Amino acid sequence: MLRVDEQQAPVTFTPELVKQFDDIVSRYPAGKQKSALLPILHLVQAEYGWLSSNAMDKVADYLKIQDIEVYEVATFYSMYFMRPQGKYVLEVCRTGPCGIVGAEKIMDHIEQKLGVKEGEVTADGLFSWRGVECLAACGFGPVLQIGPEYTFYENLTNHSVDQLIADLKVKGNN
Repeated sequence: MLRVDEQQAPVTFTPELVKQFDDIVSRYPAGKQKSALLPILHLVQAEYGWLSSNAMDKVADYLKIQDIEVYEVATFYSMYFMRPQGKYVLEVCRTGPCGIVGAEKIMDHIEQKLGVKEGEVTADGLFSWRGVECLAACGFGPVLQIGPEYTFYENLTNHSVDQLIADLKVKGNN
């Protein structure tokens, strides 16, 4: 559950971030700045870790479009987070081929290992996890990717997941 201050925190884009926005918008014909919405949302999420309503409102203001146009896009695509996430987001493929070879068991194991349900964040802020649609590694399942770098891990076992989490804990605490 989000605290009110997380939902209402003011958002100010740095001059460097706005410069990146400007560069992206310049790639599109005049009057078609809405075309820059997806890459700009990626930049905002990379900066803040998720897309708060205040951040989306600022993007709408920047692009001179309606707030709802940003909300519609951000909520449609699963790559955008509508609430805070852990430093590392473990995304487990849950579609057919990975499901057949144990994706559900891996997700159950991750839930037990981290002590949080899908979409929640661990108390130390390091981890959150979720099931996602096809990660295009069907011959190597179960598979997961970890953001923010989106590194892939294939042929998962409980042991390999435990080792991965241990390694990320060390990396995340440094």
